[in-house]
Amino acid sequence: MDFSKTKSGTAAVWAGEVKPFAEGATTPPVFNSVTFAYDNIDDWFDSAVGKKEGHIYSRNTNPTVAVFEEKMRVLEHAEAATSFATGMAAVSNTLFTLLSPGDRVVSIKDSYGGTSKIFMDHLPRFNVDVMLCETTDHEQLESEVQKGCKVLYLESPTNPTLKILDLHRLIQCAKEAGTVTIVDNTFATPINQNPILLDADLVLHSATKFLGGHSDAMGGIICGRKELVEEVFRYREINGASLSAAAAYYLIRGIKTLELRILRQNENALKIAQFLSKHPKIDEVYYPGLESHPAHTIARQQMTGFGGVLGFSLKGGFDEVKAFLTNLQFAHRAASLGSVSTLVGPPKTTSHVEMTEAQRKKLGIPETLVRYSTGIENAEDLLNDLDNALAMI
Repeated sequence: MDFSKTKSGTAAVWAGEVKPFAEGATTPPVFNSVTFAYDNIDDWFDSAVGKKEGHIYSRNTNPTVAVFEEKMRVLEHAEAATSFATGMAAVSNTLFTLLSPGDRVVSIKDSYGGTSKIFMDHLPRFNVDVMLCETTDHEQLESEVQKGCKVLYLESPTNPTLKILDLHRLIQCAKEAGTVTIVDNTFATPINQNPILLDADLVLHSATKFLGGHSDAMGGIICGRKELVEEVFRYREINGASLSAAAAYYLIRGIKTLELRILRQNENALKIAQFLSKHPKIDEVYYPGLESHPAHTIARQQMTGFGGVLGFSLKGGFDEVKAFLTNLQFAHRAASLGSVSTLVGPPKTTSHVEMTEAQRKKLGIPETLVRYSTGIENAEDLLNDLDNALAMI
């Protein structure tokens, strides 16, 4: 079936599921089988080397996982997709596939904490030259790309300060330099943003977040140019960071309601950001949907919605943050984001828990910052909850 003219909500339901399943099932079966048998040795060999469709071992490919990958391939307008056990497996496998000793990678200072650790602690051990630029300094990013690099790694919106990059501008610069561009699209989701339509080579997600949407399954995925995805797949099948069939099933189920959830979370986050931007106990609000956001115009150009996550910093110190968080009723004080229920916490226990306070400060992340991932609750209840918690500081 051709999904090129199909809306995202319909593709989220039907992509990867147009062929009939066993016994006429309307929901993808969970193939927990580790291995797959063949009566004909020639067919077995042809499937093993990719000459024909088929599965031989679930570390490599699996029928349930294949449905998830195809769904995301369609939603991201990509040539191919491959999945992983976690979002960080998607990040690390992709970077270690594409980068070799002596190569150079350019990225930003505001990427997710786990990604930053790879750039700061792990890639340099393998003699990969890492250049982390000021996130919103597009001139510096362009200059460093033009000096030469194998990979340009971008994230927009960023986690947790919600900075916005002009993806089209930076991707075009990378194209001219012969550089592979990777974009982490976790915060935006394919409902709000499609970097491949802006010429990105690869797009990746922590599927654990908005894609699954229920905080009950972990996974990661990359989508993009076929030759690059196949190269990463070959590394992943030996590295072993494979997505399980059970997790794939939950992610498939979650994606079917992705558009409905994201539209509600976009709406909730914008209302909350507008409310907090006028509150006397809030120092600053980080959300690209606000007209006061320094990159609001760019966000409007490349996004159809501004996402379900916002950040805000409280006046005072970390004691005020702890008091505020303790008094929230309709929010889990927990790591992760993108769930149907609101999740909240400071970077020191969520996105950048692996880093020291000095490292977070160097990255421009204040200790009084709170990351707030809106769920699908009624906005009025969330606003009252925030107002009450702030009043008790």
